[in-house]
Amino acid sequence: MKEISDVATAGLNGQFHGSLFGMILDAGLMVQFVLLVLLFFSVISWAIILMKYLAYKKIAKENELFFDAYLKSKKLSDVFSEAKRFKYSTVAEVFRTGYTELLNMTRSAKEQAIYRKEDPSIEPAFEMRGLDNVERAINRATNGETGKLENVLAFLATTGSACPFIGLFGTVWGIMDTFKSIGARGSATLAVVAPGISEALIATAAGLAAAIPAVVFYNYYINRVKTFSMEMDAFSSELLNIIERNYMK
Repeated sequence: MKEISDVATAGLNGQFHGSLFGMILDAGLMVQFVLLVLLFFSVISWAIILMKYLAYKKIAKENELFFDAYLKSKKLSDVFSEAKRFKYSTVAEVFRTGYTELLNMTRSAKEQAIYRKEDPSIEPAFEMRGLDNVERAINRATNGETGKLENVLAFLATTGSACPFIGLFGTVWGIMDTFKSIGARGSATLAVVAPGISEALIATAAGLAAAIPAVVFYNYYINRVKTFSMEMDAFSSELLNIIERNYMK
């Protein structure tokens, strides 16, 4: 009985520290490596979370300012001048791309009209195909902006799905070491088992701590991206209607 008491006391005083930092220091090398990996995922995830928060906030503000300028302008040329001010606005980028393609189409039509005067055998230009060109340019811009909005969000999804399993791996490994230690000592008292298991469970807790914020913000940001995409789609349809009504024959 005395020997078991001595082993328990040694387990408590010699290896087990009540503080979280002490348990991390006392954990095995594999558990510490797992904790280091989880720390890497957590730091990168929080950097992405903060970066995307600031970026989306700036985009939302500039989109709102662009819509105000768009509603106040009477000509697309005036809107184009205003759109150059909003470098982060997704809607402004869609407009700049569509209007630039419209200018190119108009310039091409004028050049073709000149050629037809010089050579009447040249057939008239395909006016409605010009609208298809504008639509394709707008779609490319919309897809490009959506890709930028979704950039690096996949890392949050990876963190949310992988980190709990990485933490669980560290816990399983730590528990295996604990059982090996029990076998070597020949004692299975709570005082002997508890330190190793508590140190191993830190890995699971760390995995959840890294995964939960990543999952929450990933879902939140995906919804923000959908909102921005809907704004771009709605504006694209309106812009195409205006172009077809005023510029197409």
